[in-house]
Amino acid sequence: MGTGGTRTDEIAGERRQLINVAYRLLGSVTEAEDAVQDAYARWYGLSRSRQEEILSPGAWLTTVTSRICLDLLGSARARRERYVGAWLPEPLPDRTEWDHAGGADATGPADPADQIVLDESVTMAFLVVLESMTPAERVAFVLHDVFRYPFAEIAGVLGRTPAACKQLAASARRRVSAARAPVPATGRADVVRLVKEAWETKDIAALVGLLDPAAVMTADGGGMVGTVLRPVEGGARIAQYMVAIADKAPGLELLERSVNGVPGLVAQRAGVVMTVAAFDVSDGRVTRIWAIRNPEKLRPWARED
Repeated sequence: MGTGGTRTDEIAGERRQLINVAYRLLGSVTEAEDAVQDAYARWYGLSRSRQEEILSPGAWLTTVTSRICLDLLGSARARRERYVGAWLPEPLPDRTEWDHAGGADATGPADPADQIVLDESVTMAFLVVLESMTPAERVAFVLHDVFRYPFAEIAGVLGRTPAACKQLAASARRRVSAARAPVPATGRADVVRLVKEAWETKDIAALVGLLDPAAVMTADGGGMVGTVLRPVEGGARIAQYMVAIADKAPGLELLERSVNGVPGLVAQRAGVVMTVAAFDVSDGRVTRIWAIRNPEKLRPWARED
């Protein structure tokens, strides 16, 4: 009985790692949680004798979770085509700054968002690059380059040879390398703070100076709230759009918050988060803005009063 209890604890202890893998593969906290739950359901659906034959339950769960994610990524293209407007990954708050609805307490499990390690592999810029990969590239790259799984194990997930998996990861790596090197958090925070101040004072000239002339802003409302359906291109146009938003939304409060582990902005009204904005910065100017407004993607940002 003691051994059985130990193994049960071992199985339950894998959840954090599985959530981290699934979020990076899917870019969605909700879908990541569903994938992990599905993997656990398959484990508990095995006979006792079959479970005992599996030497490493953690490796088994990772393989199954990754395969589930691979299937979801394969169908994602069709789902994204039906999505209203641009699709962006779900933004993650810093758990030290927020009390999440449904967070960990004495009576229930931690919110999945609380279990995701915030590092460079979950910044919005990085997740957007992952979105440009094929499902197989994304799985090979995330499992190998982020989580250091050997290609022999990844081959079992993708149903390909280790050599083929190595090529997939190399192809994905080239996509990542083509992106600009990340700006240190301190420099990014200074730029984001200046954007906040200029936005609050509706200073178009200051905003234009902080935005790269070729900057692009992409918003995700999912058809559930009003927002631009196509990216806004050009620093001047983005600045004008930001000021127009401020004019139409009296009482909107801007807060400096960590978004996926790096400085970002949160817009809230009457204590309710309306928008989470992530930024990419280069040479002291904002080059990309990702504004997530879909309420379903802002669930981890809800606060209990």
